[in-house]
Amino acid sequence: MKKKKIPLRKCVACNEHRPKKELIRIVKTKEGIVEMDLTGRLNGRGAYICPDMECLENAIKSKKISRSLELDIENDVYEKLRETLREEIDKRENTFK
Repeated sequence: MKKKKIPLRKCVACNEHRPKKELIRIVKTKEGIVEMDLTGRLNGRGAYICPDMECLENAIKSKKISRSLELDIENDVYEKLRETLREEIDKRENTFK
């Protein structure tokens, strides 16, 4: 039986390649709205980060998310991303307990 190919993506903060399902996608929609895409299916330009606050903070500090999405991102959008990531990290930790 043939093994199924697992798609890999690279975290914009730490440059580590991981399976797509392990990473969280940040997407810029056609309307220019930046949000976390937890399903990985929204249309638009995407950037991937590890489900780790340190990776998000490094990506924000070095403006790697802005560069990847080709858009200047406001501080309130970054706050919303932080909040969504905290919730997702808590949710993932509770499913593995």
